[in-house]
Amino acid sequence: MGVTPAPPDPEPASAPGPALDLDLDLDLDLDLDLDLDELATAIEDFNTYFIRLPSVRKLSFSTLSVLHTLQRRGPMRLTALTATEQLKQPALTSLVAKLEQDGLVSRRPDPRDGRAVLLELTEEGLGIVRSRHADRVARLSRLVDHLNDEERAALAGSARVLGRLTEIAASLDD
Repeated sequence: MGVTPAPPDPEPASAPGPALDLDLDLDLDLDLDLDLDELATAIEDFNTYFIRLPSVRKLSFSTLSVLHTLQRRGPMRLTALTATEQLKQPALTSLVAKLEQDGLVSRRPDPRDGRAVLLELTEEGLGIVRSRHADRVARLSRLVDHLNDEERAALAGSARVLGRLTEIAASLDD
């Protein structure tokens, strides 16, 4: 019995514009035409638009950053939080006291060191973070609705790469 060879792959349909390679191999060739200045500007411009959400409660960016950090990283000591928030310890101590007074953050003993305390989100603090995330998803959905299929595919690949860059940045910060 003979083996019938597989038919040749059909020619891909030609699409306008450059073809997108969506198989993301993160070992990028150094000859890749990547304009880091353009990328940084695009991220900055998008962040300027994206981080400003209407809020039921008027909270400062520093407050929101602390809440988001505690949600992402879990309970933390004040000294560890100081390293992530780019605030001096007296300013962060004051901010955390206000967050605690407002019922958004609580303190509990650190089980590894009874003399230290951990800061963690309360249910109310977690609710603010979740609400803001849901608002961002809805806002992003409205924007993505205006993209064509090729742009959506590129965006999907970009999300994975940005996630990877975030992982790399976190590992280098440690």
